[in-house]
Amino acid sequence: MTEDNFVDYVKVIVRSGNGGSGSSHLRREKFVAKGGPDGGDGGNGGNIIFKTNKNLWTLFHFKFKKHFKAEHGADGGKSRSSGANGKDEFIKIPVGSVIKDTDTGKVIFESIEDGEEFNAVQGGRGGLGNWHFKSSTNQTPKYSQPGLEGKEKKLTIELKVLADVGFVGFPNSGKSTLLSVLTDAKPKIGDYEFTTLKPNLGIVKYKDFNTFVISDIPGIIKGASKGKGLGHHFLRHIERNSILVFLVSCESKNIDKRFNILIDELKNYNKELLDKEKLLVVTKCDLIEKFMISDLKSSKKLKSFNIDIHFISSVTSMGIETLKDIMWKKLNTQSL
Repeated sequence: MTEDNFVDYVKVIVRSGNGGSGSSHLRREKFVAKGGPDGGDGGNGGNIIFKTNKNLWTLFHFKFKKHFKAEHGADGGKSRSSGANGKDEFIKIPVGSVIKDTDTGKVIFESIEDGEEFNAVQGGRGGLGNWHFKSSTNQTPKYSQPGLEGKEKKLTIELKVLADVGFVGFPNSGKSTLLSVLTDAKPKIGDYEFTTLKPNLGIVKYKDFNTFVISDIPGIIKGASKGKGLGHHFLRHIERNSILVFLVSCESKNIDKRFNILIDELKNYNKELLDKEKLLVVTKCDLIEKFMISDLKSSKKLKSFNIDIHFISSVTSMGIETLKDIMWKKLNTQSL
């Protein structure tokens, strides 16, 4: 999946179908001059229904179509024949999509499973035919109900990437490089900040044909929870990760302070994120001497975090296989 094809935020306009009008038909046959009312009901307008599809990974298919309309209900006919209901408009969305009312910002649907259906906009109800209005004082009503109009809504669709493991780190902390080493993903890599501008996904092929999914979001900077840098636009992508892997480069003079900044940003955005299983990975360890790695491992400040800490180099493959084992073990411990 190329970066340009990853679309995770769209606005659409949807409109349900109008209900069909009821019929005002009066029964007239050869030997029945005054047969009375027999107008049928109008059909209901089609609904706007969102349906999750596990084969979709982004909202790219909305890039060229953002207006959706359901079919109108048909008018009622004679002999109490009801009009056909309008055809529903089904809109496919990826698992992990969140639908909001654009005007209010209120979340109206959040998907987590494949095949879920959500009726976002109800179609207009069909009108009643004139036979419903027959009474002892009005034997031949010549009026019927018109159908109700469908409703139009402006909706915002956001995608929260579903992945087992989420990489969290500052720009240029080695996230994209590590993703490319662990998986077959080909993220954009460069020695400058904000190389990654869109989330990247990769599948780790583990032992015995097992796999798990990793997501790499754009780098976080101090103040990201308040919209700084690329802001909270991408922080939502780690809300559904089972494990959060914090990446800090060994080039950082104060690894503990960098880690605390990342923790604070997640806490300010959504404190529930800190309840997830966490792992601190110190990257680019090929740039420092072995004795310095030993000093870091024995650092009281790092030990005070009370979480697993692992040291790697994506360039030399140092600690990569062990990192796979650690992540797999944590994933399976959670599922027990």
